[in-house]
Amino acid sequence: MTEQTAKIESRCDGCGGILVRQVNQFIDRGQLWWDAEASCASCGVGWCESFESGKPPEVVRSALLAANGPSRLRVVGPAPNLVSVLKVLREVCEVPLPQARELADELIDAGLVGTLVEMEFLRTRLRGRGVAAEVSLAGQSAPGAAEV
Repeated sequence: MTEQTAKIESRCDGCGGILVRQVNQFIDRGQLWWDAEASCASCGVGWCESFESGKPPEVVRSALLAANGPSRLRVVGPAPNLVSVLKVLREVCEVPLPQARELADELIDAGLVGTLVEMEFLRTRLRGRGVAAEVSLAGQSAPGAAEV
């Protein structure tokens, strides 16, 4: 199972201590999921904040990228069947055809950048349509690569 975790610290509204919010992103049963839970070591308050499928809120995604760094997905091997790539991008990214075409061009050229979990999820879906792709660490800056 591919998964990533990050921690976000803030002030506890109850006691003023440090509230630690742990956010996670993972793939389970062929779906992309995220969850978050929070706890304060000072006063003991804690809760499960969310557990949802799909792309996480930007604050969660940003924390995952900051803690783990971005990953890059690129097509490898011979030129892929563009129709297959477009179908996957439209399904996974939920974008209209013109935007899917732009993402496909980036995927084939510089690659797409996102969290490791997002890129592995997209890679698996592409593989299911016969498109070979690889995931690698993108580094802190990914010139030319589009973010999904």
